Amino acid sequence: MPLSFSAKLIRWYKKEARDLPWRRTRDPYCVWISEVMLQQTTVATVIPRYQRWMKLFPTLNHVAQTPLPKILKSWQGLGYYARARNIHRSAKLMCEKGGRFPESPEGLRALPGFGPYTVGAVLSIAFDQRQPIVDANVRRVGMRLLGIKGYADVSQDKKIFDFLDKVMPQKDLRSFNQALMELGALVCRPREVLCTQCPVKDYCVACKKGIQEVIPEPRKQETKEIHVSVGVIEQGSKYLIQQRPAQGLLANLWEFPGGKIEAGETPVQALHRELKEEIHVSVHNVRPLTKVRHYYTQFLAHLHVFLCQCNPGQTLLPSRTRKWVTLKEMTKYAMPSGSARILEHLNNLHGSKLLDNKRFM
Repeated sequence: MPLSFSAKLIRWYKKEARDLPWRRTRDPYCVWISEVMLQQTTVATVIPRYQRWMKLFPTLNHVAQTPLPKILKSWQGLGYYARARNIHRSAKLMCEKGGRFPESPEGLRALPGFGPYTVGAVLSIAFDQRQPIVDANVRRVGMRLLGIKGYADVSQDKKIFDFLDKVMPQKDLRSFNQALMELGALVCRPREVLCTQCPVKDYCVACKKGIQEVIPEPRKQETKEIHVSVGVIEQGSKYLIQQRPAQGLLANLWEFPGGKIEAGETPVQALHRELKEEIHVSVHNVRPLTKVRHYYTQFLAHLHVFLCQCNPGQTLLPSRTRKWVTLKEMTKYAMPSGSARILEHLNNLHGSKLLDNKRFM
């Protein structure tokens, strides 16, 4: 008797799956953290950060008892910080109710950050429940298997869910769901599809019709570019950082002050204007420090970074959202990736100065 769709897929997965750290456990906490980290982030980026997170916060209770700023700092480099805030809130809520993971869709959906995908992933992988899941990889695989043309978005998911519900096995659901995601990552890729290596190509409408390279239809995305002036204000051995608002882009993170360069302005002119408007200081001794390019969700930011100092006689007092900190102290504050790269440059510059000084001692 020939193998079924699910049997072929699972057999392939158990032979070809990558050895990833979160696949060595069925602990729902570990499954949850890995799945949230993997949203909008590559596996290569997640692996070291997942391993570090598990050393810092080995249990749900560790997350719940840790202050949010430390959670955000530990999340640095993964982006989309709302994910970290939701992890913190959900951990607190679960620990308030005994520290156990809900084992029902309704129980998980009541927690912050648990959308349909995360609910299905945790229940199927940790508890082996029959829960079809659709992420970007599974959506692409499903569209090709069914020959669905169009953009890869949630409008396609109903047909894919119906298909998965028919082909899912009665047991080892965790392997089935992970196999679909792995197939999308390793074989049924966005480009350069490896159909000859696909264990379920005989079921694939797109492969039979030779249209796998045009499903899904690629979207044309325009990346808006902006230029920003950033001031790294020195005061002795300390530098000024400030906290972003609690709502909106990069909420609650710490950064160096500055703002968008307007039409007709030079970066230095924009720096003086922004610092006057934003923190009500004038600066002098302005020197170029570095330039940083950083991609956000919908735009590319060019950061023009300058070292400077407050004008003599001006005092900028610290507050709850504004701090004067040393380079060492700055590592305790969660920063967007662009600011973190500025900090890295500052540390390198500081190290070079120390070396130069030692040559003359």
